[in-house]
Amino acid sequence: MVYETLQILKEQLENYLDNAGLGKIVVLENLALLDSGSDKAKNLEGKVIISLLSVQEESTLKNLPTSHVVNNKAEYYNPAVNINLFFMVSANCEMYSNSLISITKTLEYFQGKKVFTAQNTAYNRSNVSMQELDDFKFVVDLYTPGFEVWNQIWGTHGGRQLPSVIYKVQLLQVDRRKKQASTELITKVKGTLKDIN
Repeated sequence: MVYETLQILKEQLENYLDNAGLGKIVVLENLALLDSGSDKAKNLEGKVIISLLSVQEESTLKNLPTSHVVNNKAEYYNPAVNINLFFMVSANCEMYSNSLISITKTLEYFQGKKVFTAQNTAYNRSNVSMQELDDFKFVVDLYTPGFEVWNQIWGTHGGRQLPSVIYKVQLLQVDRRKKQASTELITKVKGTLKDIN
């Protein structure tokens, strides 16, 4: 669900920036490649880059029920993992002014659309990973770290800072739905009770 979510956000933002006259410039890629000197670094020139920064477990939802009754049997599953994603949108345009415009348009887009569902979002279903994606809902919120955290983020990605913004995606569920056990239900209690007095 991590890839699928970021791919949907990439497609949505790319369409918005293209309609704003900036072109199809959004890529889903590791920002650390920018200063790597590799051939892939050239693919990031003149682009708006979406990169995953972190995956965080939503611990408040850990204690949900893990059994279900199906055909008078109790089926037990491992609990689903509920996660939040932190991703960064960085503008590596040729002109600094275009980078600033791209970040402004990114802010505009996610201000106008925060909730993404299968019903309100058009995405490329021909992608193999997307074909199994039936229903989803996630919320995108602006996340503003302090200057020290920004410095650490950019230090991790090579040191060169670009105009950028960080968003938090909540709440994704990862669940294999692999049955761990199955048992019969107790439906009747037999026997007699005796008065011990």
